[in-house]
Amino acid sequence: MKKIFAYTLLLFFISGCEEEFHVPKPRAYPRIIYPEKTYQGFKEESCDFLFEYPTYAKVEKDEYFFDEKHENECWFDIVIPDFNAKIHCSYYEISKENNFEKLRADAFRLAMEHKIKANFIDELPIEKSENVKGFVFDIEGSVASPLQFYLSDEKEHFIRGALYVNAQSKPDSLAPIYDFLKQDVMQVINTFEWK
Repeated sequence: MKKIFAYTLLLFFISGCEEEFHVPKPRAYPRIIYPEKTYQGFKEESCDFLFEYPTYAKVEKDEYFFDEKHENECWFDIVIPDFNAKIHCSYYEISKENNFEKLRADAFRLAMEHKIKANFIDELPIEKSENVKGFVFDIEGSVASPLQFYLSDEKEHFIRGALYVNAQSKPDSLAPIYDFLKQDVMQVINTFEWK
């Protein structure tokens, strides 16, 4: 009887000790609701080109660059509020001061500045027609702008674009969003034409 009482008392003390056991949660990503892929035409009077951009995005004119007025009225951002992202686009008329080689070198330099943090940079040539040529820079790693491009007719017009997602997260966490937005950038490129 003493043994039963002792065991019961021991069980009572053991069960009375409430230790919290932490069980690690499985790895997961936040649920992201992607909008349906539909596109609309870009037609701005001050710009010498046309393309399609997502219907869930809006175009905002970018009038100032570091508090100075742009040399050209056709600088704008394609803002995608659902992902806190934008595609920054800057247009240049090719001239003696801004010749094609200088603008092309600037586009490559801006992409290569990401080498410090990039795992790799894939340079993909674009040749849609004789009038629309350029490069896409697909940059993998913890970089500010994972996708950049330029398009030009190499005589009169030059446009540079860069995708930015305003989030402080690891590239692996943002990879599904980058993949989704990369399709939108490619739609801009694939439907791009000079007026």
